[in-house]
Amino acid sequence: MGLCTRFGFKVIGIVGLLLLGASGQVGGDPTNKQAANGPLPGDVSLYKKELAMAARYASPGYYPSLNSAEIADAQRSGFFPAASFTGSFDGDNQVFSWRSADSYQGLTYICNRRPGELYLVGGDYPPATGPMPAGPFVAKADATTGKEVWRTYVDNANASGRWIGNANLNILASGRIPFSWSNQIVLLDADNGLILKHNSLPSGETAEADVNFKHLTVAPDGTLILKCQTRPTGEKSQGTMAIFKGLMAGLKQGNSHLVAVHPETLEVLHDIPLPEPSSSPHIITEVGGKIGIYVPLDSGMMRCFWDPISEKLSNDDSWKVSPMTKGQTATTAATLIGPWVAIQTNGAGSDAASSSVVVVHRDDSDNFQVIFPFGDLGPGEWSFAPPKPGCDPENNMIYSADMGVGKVAGIRVSPETGDLTPVFVIDNSTTTFQPVIGSKERRVLLLTNTKKNNPEQATKAALFSGNYTEQLTWRDAATGRILAESDFFEPLTINSLTTPGFGGRVYFPTINDFIVLQVMPARK
Repeated sequence: MGLCTRFGFKVIGIVGLLLLGASGQVGGDPTNKQAANGPLPGDVSLYKKELAMAARYASPGYYPSLNSAEIADAQRSGFFPAASFTGSFDGDNQVFSWRSADSYQGLTYICNRRPGELYLVGGDYPPATGPMPAGPFVAKADATTGKEVWRTYVDNANASGRWIGNANLNILASGRIPFSWSNQIVLLDADNGLILKHNSLPSGETAEADVNFKHLTVAPDGTLILKCQTRPTGEKSQGTMAIFKGLMAGLKQGNSHLVAVHPETLEVLHDIPLPEPSSSPHIITEVGGKIGIYVPLDSGMMRCFWDPISEKLSNDDSWKVSPMTKGQTATTAATLIGPWVAIQTNGAGSDAASSSVVVVHRDDSDNFQVIFPFGDLGPGEWSFAPPKPGCDPENNMIYSADMGVGKVAGIRVSPETGDLTPVFVIDNSTTTFQPVIGSKERRVLLLTNTKKNNPEQATKAALFSGNYTEQLTWRDAATGRILAESDFFEPLTINSLTTPGFGGRVYFPTINDFIVLQVMPARK
């Protein structure tokens, strides 16, 4: 969703606001926390190996760490082969948990640089009612305890009047943090949080008050490529949910704008308009010796190019796809798997058509394949598939989640033809990304799983009211077989993901703080 890597932006805000009442614990002191009885450092013997392996997979322009982008890399793959699964693949497992020592309102994304360092984004998730909190902010925390090291607030909408929506987090190869929100961008010193540079970003034909440059991705030459979401003209509410509210009120959403920015000076190098709104993030990859930018549109997907020699952006009129069938809604952000670019439909939900996964050849947009992994919608069913599809490019696997029907599918992609073959479909209700970790032979799929507090309540009503709890499960990525599952906690912050950390840990961000989780083989 996240208006981000998954399309979810259109509902994110609504759900998020309603989650704000969630308390720090659900149902007392969870068993996982009792078992840990203290902070979790993970397996420290793995740190050095994980860091070295992560460097081999790092996207150019990013810090060579386990997770230096909000969702893995420039392709937003959710693919973390250097992250370890410290449980048993064949036997019983036990889950341990610990809650961060400090609070972080509206926590959405977590990244790391060196082992021991966590970087967080919060304050970009305003509540539905009550005073507008200060934010967004970027913070550094201890990776084991969650204790804050520094926190830098970059805005306060009560004073500035800007529209505040979700914002992403990336760490550059230099170790610094570029951070954008509204029509603003800053460069932060990751050691102390100092703001080193600042600039304003052009919004094109859409008013500055109605843009949010949430989507920041680093090109192979190091240039920052940014794209804005747009709030429907006339809508004045805060948070990403403003997009959804405005559209529901019949207001028109302005077109998005694409901008290239120098990574150290923050100078705007070039900017171009896009032909329609683009509410989900773009991905970047090399295509035939060029730097290609695959941009999801509300109607499908297009391609742009960045030329680092001429320092120009351009639209590629030869590559555009509109794979929607009648009744389907917006596409998610893309996933790159070999020569194929995959997208998910029904990012904004549909009660008229089931969700599909589409793979398009990155050199030929007329060459694409479609699969409906969950079949047709039954009477009264609702499809809601906000996350972008997850992937395991080494095993040619795509993962598709549809919370509306409460299922997740593993799908094999033929590298040669793009043919899509279902491998498994499991009952699992999640609105978030599907990260994969571990070795190629024993890949592990991380899936959250929700449980309604009232089993009789309709899924849509439970989601929109935040009337559910959520756990993390570790599964065999080849079969969907469950390996371990955590306690149920308050919901994961909508538009975020469960981030792998060093030493086998996984971070679970909530609206108030974050939970550290680790799996270990069960003791006999």
